[in-house]
Amino acid sequence: MKKGDFFWLASLATFVVILLVPASHEIFVKFTTEHAYLGGFIKFFILATMGELLAVRIVTGDWDIPKGLPYRAFVWGFLGVVIVLIFNVFAAGIAGALANGFLPGGNSKFAFAFFVSFTMNLSFAPTMMAFHRITDTFIDLKYENKGGKVTLSDVVKKIDWDGFVSFVLVKTIPIFWIPAHTITFLLPPEYRVLWAAFLSIALGAILAFAKKKKQASV
Repeated sequence: MKKGDFFWLASLATFVVILLVPASHEIFVKFTTEHAYLGGFIKFFILATMGELLAVRIVTGDWDIPKGLPYRAFVWGFLGVVIVLIFNVFAAGIAGALANGFLPGGNSKFAFAFFVSFTMNLSFAPTMMAFHRITDTFIDLKYENKGGKVTLSDVVKKIDWDGFVSFVLVKTIPIFWIPAHTITFLLPPEYRVLWAAFLSIALGAILAFAKKKKQASV
């Protein structure tokens, strides 16, 4: 293990300890409940960025800081805010559909969790993933061009859309995201966005291993 491994694990452990210690846990839940959007921003800003760093560690074997990391972290924070809203929209919508008989399951908690995850991942998730791929690629090109002009056309041409569709959409959504977010919506509402932020670390690892495997096969 490298020194960076210990720092990364210590950072994650610190976050977990905050959640486990009753006093800090109460403060954390109270703050993120009363300030849901800010809480969502902070959770994704920190945890998803840790996922970005882990992905680089897996692919390169070292703790290199990705270019434009502050911008990437801000994008993750913005997505955290959006996810707070989307979670509430889909949860309320599916609850209404179940109550009115538009979906089977009635009062089943599992049916509620599964249908929220299923509909959200087949509708909102692809748009969010594409947006994130576009912002990441824009940041990459901006640094490659040393701050020069980067157009939307440049970004769209640079993205591996075949890989995005065949792996990110076709494989990760049914195999990982739908089951993972079914678990998310079985949790109490105050923990759902936090769990989603932790899942972003897992996503970083999954995408990194897939990229490393692809590089090895070339």
